[in-house]
Amino acid sequence: MLGPLVSTWRAAAQGSVKLVRGVHHEIRMTTINADKPRRGIYLLPNLITTGALLSGYYAIVSAIGGHFGTAAMAVFVAGVLDGMDGRIARLTNTQSEFGVQYDSLSDLVSFGLAPALVMYMWALQSLHEFGPVMGKLGWAASFLYAACAALRLARFNAQVGQVDKRYFIGLASPAAAGLLMSFVWACREYGLDGRDVALVALVVTLSGAGLMVSRVRFVSFKGGGPDSDRVPFLAILVAILVFVAIAVLRAYALLAIAFGYAASGPLMALFRRRRIEPVPPAGPAPPAG
Repeated sequence: MLGPLVSTWRAAAQGSVKLVRGVHHEIRMTTINADKPRRGIYLLPNLITTGALLSGYYAIVSAIGGHFGTAAMAVFVAGVLDGMDGRIARLTNTQSEFGVQYDSLSDLVSFGLAPALVMYMWALQSLHEFGPVMGKLGWAASFLYAACAALRLARFNAQVGQVDKRYFIGLASPAAAGLLMSFVWACREYGLDGRDVALVALVVTLSGAGLMVSRVRFVSFKGGGPDSDRVPFLAILVAILVFVAIAVLRAYALLAIAFGYAASGPLMALFRRRRIEPVPPAGPAPPAG
C-alpha cells in the first residue's frame, strides 16, 4: 500500500527539483542579460544632432553654389539644433557616450569646416589679388580656423567635469562660427562683396581661431548649482529684447551679439587683471628745499 504513495512523493520531489533548477536558470540568464550592454542608440537627441550636421553640410553646399547668405543662415540653424540636442537628452534621460561623441563630430563639421569653407569661398580666396603670398595666407587662415575648432572641441571633451561650468575656456566653436557667419550675412545684407572686405574677413577669421584656443574665460550662461536653470526676471526681459532685435534687424543684430560676446572674454580678463594688479608702494618723499 505504501508503494503508490512513495512513488507519488518521489515524482513530486523530482518535479520540485526541476522547478527550482528552472527558476535558478531563468534568474541567472536574466542577470547575465542585464550585465550585457544594450545595443542601439536613442533616436530623438541623435536625430536632432543629425539635423545640425545636415545644416552644416548644407552650408558648405550653398557656399559652393555661391549662396553665401543661405550658407550663413544654415550655420545658425545648426547652432540652434546643437543647443537643443543635449538639453532634450537630459530632459528625457537619454544621454549616452555615443551621443556625446556624435555631437562633437557634428560640431566639427557645422562650426569648424563649414564656417572656414564659407569664409574662404566668400572672401579669403580673393586675397590672391594682393599677391601670391596673400593668396596662400587666405587658405592657410581658413585651415587654421578649422584646426583650432577641432582643438577646441578636443580640449572641451577632455576637460568635462574638471572646469567651472559657469565659464568656457576659450571661445566656444558655435560662438566662433556665429562670429564669422554673422559678419558674412551682415555684409551681404549691406551689399558688400567678399572681395571688398577680404582683409577684414582675414582679421575676423584669425581672431575667431585664436579666441577658440585661448585660455580666456567666457560666460557659459549655464550656472553651476542646483538652481542653475533659474534666471533673474531681468534676464527674461533681456532675452525678449534680443529676440525682438533679431526679428527686426536680423543679420546686424546677430553681428552685434556675436562681436559683443567675443569681446566680452578679453575685456573681462583685462578688467580682472587690472583689479588684482598690486599697487606699487609709494616712494620716499623728496627732500624739502
